[in-house]
Amino acid sequence: MSTTAEGVRPVGGVVSPARSGRWIDDWRPEDPVFWENTGARVARRNLAFSIFSEHIGFSIWSMWSVIVLFLGPKYHIDPAGKFMLTTVPTLAGAVLRLPYTFAVAKFGGRNWTIVSAVTLLVPLAVTAVILKPGVSYTTLIIVATLAGVGGGNFASSMTNINTLYPDRLKGRALGLNAGGGNLGVAAVQLVALLVLATAGKEHPRIILAIYLPLIVLSALGAVLFMDNISSARNDTHAMRDVARDGHTWVMSLLYIGTFGSFIGFGFAFGQVLQVQFKADFSTPIKAAYLTFLGPLVGSLIRPVGGVLADRLGGARVTFVNFVAMAASAGLVLAASRMGSLPLFITGFLLLFAFAGIGNGSTYKMIPAIFRAKAVLAGGADPAVDAEGAREARRLSGALIGLAGAIGAFGGVLVNLAFRQSFLTYKTGDGAYIAFLAFYALCFVVTWAVYLRPSPRRLAGV
Repeated sequence: MSTTAEGVRPVGGVVSPARSGRWIDDWRPEDPVFWENTGARVARRNLAFSIFSEHIGFSIWSMWSVIVLFLGPKYHIDPAGKFMLTTVPTLAGAVLRLPYTFAVAKFGGRNWTIVSAVTLLVPLAVTAVILKPGVSYTTLIIVATLAGVGGGNFASSMTNINTLYPDRLKGRALGLNAGGGNLGVAAVQLVALLVLATAGKEHPRIILAIYLPLIVLSALGAVLFMDNISSARNDTHAMRDVARDGHTWVMSLLYIGTFGSFIGFGFAFGQVLQVQFKADFSTPIKAAYLTFLGPLVGSLIRPVGGVLADRLGGARVTFVNFVAMAASAGLVLAASRMGSLPLFITGFLLLFAFAGIGNGSTYKMIPAIFRAKAVLAGGADPAVDAEGAREARRLSGALIGLAGAIGAFGGVLVNLAFRQSFLTYKTGDGAYIAFLAFYALCFVVTWAVYLRPSPRRLAGV
């Protein structure tokens, strides 16, 4: 049935018609009294279980980045085939991000968290049934695609937390939520390392068994401790409005470079090590010892990008960050040609770190763009204009959802680049050159659109 936040009267004293689940009809996070007395406690509780659910979602989404390490000669899959097995869940997750974004307002944040958590059982169960030598490659592709449902969790979780928190606290809350989710990539790789070290490469189902109770706990936590907010609304007009704005596509390009790199490298790093340095990584466990480090570094450092953007400006941080990513890609290319494993790993860890920083700085740029556009158009600064602030929030929220979905496609491009490079050149050099060129494009675009001296430049982005 409908409820209100603890001890708070519903708006107008009226409770909405009965609905299934825990619904809060009076939610005023911008009201300091409401927030202090009730809102903060409710939001923190929902955030904690949202982070856990999103974390498990990311682990399931990136599960095939470690499953492929267990697919030995008996499966008869070459490196190009393994890269495709990590590409399809990345693609599916990117596609699902948009519908998952709208699902929160339609079904409720708590209700959709339950549904999205339970849905994770499907790829887990199907993988457990089919994963054995002799299974056809087509079947593996279909099953790997199912893991994409975990990628949609990020969009719905971020949308839900965005609804729960006041503007002044959204940056920190969204950063914690995103960072906690991103850590799921490193977590599943650590689990794989544990399984490889103890049970061996013949037992990938142990990974699935470990995540089964965690998924159940995630769904149960949402059932018992999360809430739906009645005031959450889908604004399809905002999505159409931002789709017509050129800055939407610029920011989507930049987010492909940051988040796309993070998730793409997270999926591919273990395979790259095994294929690029066969002598050093002759067994899956040797690669697994290093695979988790990149996603771990990229996840933990993500909030730094937001902090730096607050102090120095999002565009400045993003520009310097892409220069650093291009230099890191150049270092990886040089290491590949020299055959230097220490230099190669150093370059890749730097790529993960700068991708994490860029995730934070690009997200910080989005609301700043719409505030700056309002001022440039002759309107009042949204910082002091309530109507302008609402409009900026409306458009920012839509752009965050759209850029998040498009950015995830970057992970698809990363895996396809590796696949083609190893097919054509037998090394990843072609992919490293492509990454370097793309990051160069990104820092040139960032400078040209947001930093180049011009009367039409958006100040403060």
